[in-house]
Amino acid sequence: MKINEGFILKEVAGNFVVVSCGENTLDFNNIITINETGAIIWKGIETGKNKTQIINDILSEYNGINEADASKDFDEFVIQLKNVNIIID
Repeated sequence: MKINEGFILKEVAGNFVVVSCGENTLDFNNIITINETGAIIWKGIETGKNKTQIINDILSEYNGINEADASKDFDEFVIQLKNVNIIID
């Protein structure tokens, strides 16, 4: 899986946002705000990590989360972004 070209993650005033650029702005003119976990997942996908590696990144960042919850967060985030064609297989 990978991030569709033309979508980038930016940190603005301490918040993470996904914005479209280039030709994607014709079809997608929204800004999506994501939380820190979403940013970890995004950055992992962006760098070519697989699901297990990204879940390990989440577990390393947050001491209070278990693997099942991290996996669920990953799956929900990816499904939402696939539904709007930001993440492609």
